[in-house]
Amino acid sequence: MYDTVLLATDGSDAADRAAERAIDLAATYGAALHAIYVIETRTAYDNAIVDPEEVEANLRSEGSEILDAVAERAAAAGVDAETAIEEGVPDEVIETYADERGADVIVLGRRGRSGLRRALLGSTTDALVRTSPVPVLVVGDDEDVAGAGSRKA
Repeated sequence: MYDTVLLATDGSDAADRAAERAIDLAATYGAALHAIYVIETRTAYDNAIVDPEEVEANLRSEGSEILDAVAERAAAAGVDAETAIEEGVPDEVIETYADERGADVIVLGRRGRSGLRRALLGSTTDALVRTSPVPVLVVGDDEDVAGAGSRKA
């Protein structure tokens, strides 16, 4: 069913749960696992207080740590993971990466750490769900699961 699984992560709690799901899918189907961290380039640093190169270096370091943790978790589950740090508009970069690697599914958290949040979905998740030609598996928060069973009809 799945030959290539792409995990898009930003290190958030939701992305952590998405990593679990992506690793499980790859292990279950014997699929290749790719994990990507995207450095957002739409953020403007137009003052002398913030050094854009320092911010990028910090984000690259953070992304490396996050992806190393995913690769370790995958290895513990018997799954090899290829990781990448890319720059650009996250949903566009993720979609291009998925296309280039022939991903069968993109797995990501419902909401990430971005300050640009929508009511139900994060902006990157929302964009991918609407535009990706590849199926997108959105992993919710723990409270989403707990709350789903307690809703009244």
